Amino acid sequence: MFEKTIVRVMKWHSFPWVSLVIMAAFAGIVADRQSARADAVAVWGRNAYGQVGDGTTGTWRPTPVVISSLGYDLASISAGGEHTLALKSNGSLWAWGLGGDGQLGDGTGSNKNTPVAVSGLTSGVVAVAAGKDHSIALKSDGSVWAWGDNFNGQIGDGTSAYRGTPVAVNILTSGVTAIAAGDSHNLALKSDGSLWAWGADAECQLGNGGTHDCYTPVAVKNLTSGVIAIAAGWSHSLAVKSDGSVWAWGWSSDGQIGDGSTATRPTPVAVSGLTSGVTAVAAAFRHSLALRNGTVWAWGYNRYGQLGDGTTVSCLVPEEIDPADLTDITAIAADWGSSYALSRDGSLWVWGDNSYGELGLGNATSHLTPTHLLPPVGYRFTSIDAGSGKHAVATLAAVPEPGSLALLSAAVAALAAWAWQRNRGDSNHGPGPLANSTPS
Repeated sequence: MFEKTIVRVMKWHSFPWVSLVIMAAFAGIVADRQSARADAVAVWGRNAYGQVGDGTTGTWRPTPVVISSLGYDLASISAGGEHTLALKSNGSLWAWGLGGDGQLGDGTGSNKNTPVAVSGLTSGVVAVAAGKDHSIALKSDGSVWAWGDNFNGQIGDGTSAYRGTPVAVNILTSGVTAIAAGDSHNLALKSDGSLWAWGADAECQLGNGGTHDCYTPVAVKNLTSGVIAIAAGWSHSLAVKSDGSVWAWGWSSDGQIGDGSTATRPTPVAVSGLTSGVTAVAAAFRHSLALRNGTVWAWGYNRYGQLGDGTTVSCLVPEEIDPADLTDITAIAADWGSSYALSRDGSLWVWGDNSYGELGLGNATSHLTPTHLLPPVGYRFTSIDAGSGKHAVATLAAVPEPGSLALLSAAVAALAAWAWQRNRGDSNHGPGPLANSTPS
């Protein structure tokens, strides 16, 4: 009925401003309810080097802290070993935390406890990923840039030289659509569905069949097409193919590859049981997660309860976390010994290690099953990431207070009623322009 009234108001040519006001108000209500924009960044957990970004150092934060200095219009975030990255909607990149290996990209090599601009990347960036002590970025032209620690060639410029500011990664000058950073290795997905890797390879995490570090990107074997999502862990890697199947390679000391064994895999192998339906994966120190039709699957190391099954027993193949705990999940993340799942309602579910408050629950108590984490008042979570340094970062969207929506809806209804009365021709205003203007 409300939509029909709006259509009729639009026809009341004598009072076009009325229709504009009502349509604008209605559009605002819809936008506020459906928008997924990020208005702020929140960080919590370990803060030894200022990686929380609130101007303090050393005091860990057991609940999400909104970093107001970043302003609004955030696009994405990433948590590294002891540093954090935030990408703004204008394509500029910001960093804070540990900077001794150049991972902040500001050219100073020093720690920062508030966000600083990454040198040379003030526009055009569309994706970011933070490794343990290095960082990578994807630009809108499909090129990849890297900076920070380069001991294992993780910068990808053909050298092992430390880079305090971003440099172009060799070979990957165009066509890249997604990136992922592990401890000391990286992955890049190209538009043709092929996958490339570079950096540390002692545990076969590059997937090219060798065990030698690569200082420029190499093709991952057997994944030359059809890849749609990627994740890089400490020393293992994951990929999702267009058919929804999951593939893994690298170190498998605790079953993090998910093929039922603890054997290191030098090239990709199929993950047991996940042959369809998967849309995203996350890789941590020694455990892995997969998002499948709104549910979460976990496998690998489980000392801290990061598999979410109520035990501390490691698992060599994926197991579904009880759907009674996790349903309608839209994104996942994993750090050293913790796991995170973003619900469609804008809240988080968290479980596993919590020794530095990295679960955001206000304490240091670990949890063996998913526990509900609400966003800061006035916000909803829109994305989540966690690094190997026991801290987590999320984007937030501001939500209107229920009272404000109710008042706006009432105002719109009153304005619509007044306009209808005005145009039906009552004794005070004379005849209206439409003969058939009775609301249905």
